[in-house]
Amino acid sequence: MIRQINQSEIDECVSVIKKSFKDIAEEFNITFENSPNYVFFSTNYEKLKAQLDSGRLMFADFENEKIIGYYSLDIYGNECEINNLCVLPQYRHSGNGSQLLKHAVNVAEEKNLKKINISIVEENSKLKKWYEDFGFIHTHTKKFDFFSFTCGYMEMIL
Repeated sequence: MIRQINQSEIDECVSVIKKSFKDIAEEFNITFENSPNYVFFSTNYEKLKAQLDSGRLMFADFENEKIIGYYSLDIYGNECEINNLCVLPQYRHSGNGSQLLKHAVNVAEEKNLKKINISIVEENSKLKKWYEDFGFIHTHTKKFDFFSFTCGYMEMIL
């Protein structure tokens, strides 16, 4: 079941985000020293609470009352950006990520938004293909000094 989270669930969301992005950090040699702003290192209670307090839409996928997946939707103008879409490693490849992504698309459509944006670790070709299979189009890349990886940008026109 996917639903909006409340403040009492932020700690669990932080835990899910960290557990979900840990293996990506390891696979692509993303460390605190070379990428301190990477989601695995920079996500904490205060950051998510500030996002929730500012009105960001935050959703979690629950199984047996435990959070197994998460994403947030940052809306600006007639567009939005999906942030931190993740599923705990033991629940991957079971359709949970697809359900979260479909949910995000449905929320964006209900709000009459025109475009969904997302950024990924460009070197993660498997993830890039997964988003392309959903209809996202790769638009560009950008290299930042504070990341060891290249950021890939994708969009879906609604």
